[in-house]
Amino acid sequence: MSQEWNIRSRGHICSFCQKPLVDRAPVVSALKETAGGYERFDCHPECWKTAERDWTPFSQWDGVYFAPVKEEKKEPLKKEDAGELLRKLVTLDDPAMKNVVYVLAVMLERSKILVERDAREQEDGTIRRVYEDRKNGDTFVILDPRLRLENLGEVQQQVVALLSGTKTLGEVAKEEEGDGGDAPKEDATETPAPDEAADAKAD
Repeated sequence: MSQEWNIRSRGHICSFCQKPLVDRAPVVSALKETAGGYERFDCHPECWKTAERDWTPFSQWDGVYFAPVKEEKKEPLKKEDAGELLRKLVTLDDPAMKNVVYVLAVMLERSKILVERDAREQEDGTIRRVYEDRKNGDTFVILDPRLRLENLGEVQQQVVALLSGTKTLGEVAKEEEGDGGDAPKEDATETPAPDEAADAKAD
């Protein structure tokens, strides 16, 4: 698969019976891997049990459906928050930004905005982590680049610079390309745990 990460929004009707999902009721969510990315399914638990399927989920989890709530319009922010920046980067799908994307995702997990639902090792040895937005249910499939401790500080600085507006996405992408961000990591023992990566803070 060419995409290193992916985002899929939560559905509001059952993927099988097409009836509306009920606010605060149990829901089963699943991702189906396709040639073009991932297809998301959200359905009533009973429909998931009884529906005929000829495919195995890439990832599956039980959750609670929360109906969307209309929010009052807020004044536009001059600076992007971490969630907005993550969504923009996922949409851009630039492999040069994979380290920044991963650190942002772990920061949001530490802040209780995202929850990790699954971690799947691929045939090529890479790991893709499935995160879900606790508030709106959007799903993010994020490549874990297995950052070395020696490179973590630089990525954290890039994240802070992007959030503060002192650097642009283009500037950070050039830095990553110049550092050979796509080079394989030889020593997996230097890879930080997610909690260590999450220590990056944006003022």
